Amino acid sequence: MERLVFVHGSVGNAEMTWAAQRALDEQFECVFLTRSGYPPGPLLERIDFEDQADDVAAELWEGDHLVGHSYGAVVSLLAAARRPVLRSLTVSEPPAFGVARGNPEVEEFLEQILPFRSSNATPREYLEFFLPLVGSAMQLPDTLPPALDQGARAALAERSPHEAVVPFDALAATPFPKLVISGGHSPAFDAVCDVLEARLGAERAELPGAGHSLPRAPGYNALLTDFVGRATPSATGAP
Repeated sequence: MERLVFVHGSVGNAEMTWAAQRALDEQFECVFLTRSGYPPGPLLERIDFEDQADDVAAELWEGDHLVGHSYGAVVSLLAAARRPVLRSLTVSEPPAFGVARGNPEVEEFLEQILPFRSSNATPREYLEFFLPLVGSAMQLPDTLPPALDQGARAALAERSPHEAVVPFDALAATPFPKLVISGGHSPAFDAVCDVLEARLGAERAELPGAGHSLPRAPGYNALLTDFVGRATPSATGAP
């Protein structure tokens, strides 16, 4: 059975982010990694995509299909280059805005989020700012559940993903196929995905309907299943 390794983004942990992908357990061996700093683990004062790329790379087996979303997609891009044993790589809207600096939409997005990230915002203040910015319609309860409160605190502790240096040459040289998914809701994220598509020779797909929450978008599981199926050798060995 093919093994799919999922890496979640900011705010939501693995359980929250990949709830709709639990149904894929019938077809694949699914591994839902929870990044350090997110529940049920303890909160960390500082979270760095470089350290977490090492963590994810250590979990990869020969022939895995790596699937990363948002901040977890940045981590996955780095991990895939460090341990290029994959059968495929899928990333949805990685906020690796450093690859598209100079794009007006990217610069505007960074002008909004960077000052807020360096402020002393409370978890609720951060969520009230961040969720609409990335096209989320999530309604916050009066009292944040403990997992969501910690998720917001973890997001504030993360090193800004625009600082990530994507190893384009190393990734482009790998033989496994890549898929880049965007949600059609943000020109800034579209700009990043355009660069990844071009420089990695990646397939590109757009799934509207869920904003930045791509794993919840209609058609996500079908798209991923099709891509993974085309990246998997047939049982007969035929191409």
